[in-house]
Amino acid sequence: MSKAFTRESDGDGPAETPEAATALPPGARNYITPEGFRRLQVELNHLVKVERPRVVETVSWAAGNGDRSENGDYIFGKKRLGEIDRRTRFLRKRLEIAVVVDPAEQRNRDQVFFGARVTYADSRNTERTVRIVGTDEARIDHGEVSWVSPIARTLMRAREGDVVDLRSPAGSERIEVIAISYDGT
Repeated sequence: MSKAFTRESDGDGPAETPEAATALPPGARNYITPEGFRRLQVELNHLVKVERPRVVETVSWAAGNGDRSENGDYIFGKKRLGEIDRRTRFLRKRLEIAVVVDPAEQRNRDQVFFGARVTYADSRNTERTVRIVGTDEARIDHGEVSWVSPIARTLMRAREGDVVDLRSPAGSERIEVIAISYDGT
């Protein structure tokens, strides 16, 4: 078939969502810190109690204005409702299967486990600090990495002073664990 007669995506189909990026390995539990669990709950409550009612009101008003086929408020509102509903379903499912793990309760504090804040030095002697958190709460701009990420998997069970091999798509690199803490924040 000629490319001239194929329809390119105009956003009507299923959108690429951040949910796809937070997929858990098969059979893995959905570990999450108490702070991450609260953040997801706050987001869900905001979507259900604030955002969705506001968009429903806009769509309802726009629908009363007549022709819906050229009504931008109506069209945008319906798409936004779909996004809100999709995210709400995702959050409910993730919160339902979440296993809350409080790093403050970690007894073995000299080894890296879920919730640890780890400072390490790479091969260029650049120090970095990351906190190992759940897949749904990872925020690289805050130094929080998912427990299934290459760096977290490499650091797991390491102790201060250990030198471990980080294997990533960019190649292999030796890193040294400088410090481990479980501050819970």
